[in-house]
Amino acid sequence: QVQLVESGGGLVQSGGSLRLSCAASGRTFSSYTMGWFRQAPGKEREFVANIRGSLGWTSYADSVKGRFTISRDNAKSTVVLQMNSLKPEDTAVYYCAADQYGRNQYSRTQYDYWGQGTQVTVSS
Repeated sequence: QVQLVESGGGLVQSGGSLRLSCAASGRTFSSYTMGWFRQAPGKEREFVANIRGSLGWTSYADSVKGRFTISRDNAKSTVVLQMNSLKPEDTAVYYCAADQYGRNQYSRTQYDYWGQGTQVTVSS
């Protein structure tokens, strides 16, 4: 069983930055694909970014490419989402997720473990 705990959300003005962290339990963290998803009110949960493999390959949604950066520290079992140039449309609850099979997946149904979510609000 893997437990994920997010932190770092909050309120920021448009153009600002936030850094989300996700702390994971589990002995095989380095083999998991770690992802970030977000869900805005009235919308489905959508893929934001993931990081996988021994070389830390990354994938991003087009809407955040060039603004967000995902990284991980396997020694500390943490994954970070650095969010820059934030826009009001980035407002959502952000969730950390883990895929125990280490795949490059964008669908939320392929992720096995989820955090409780952290609210990000970007004001215009």
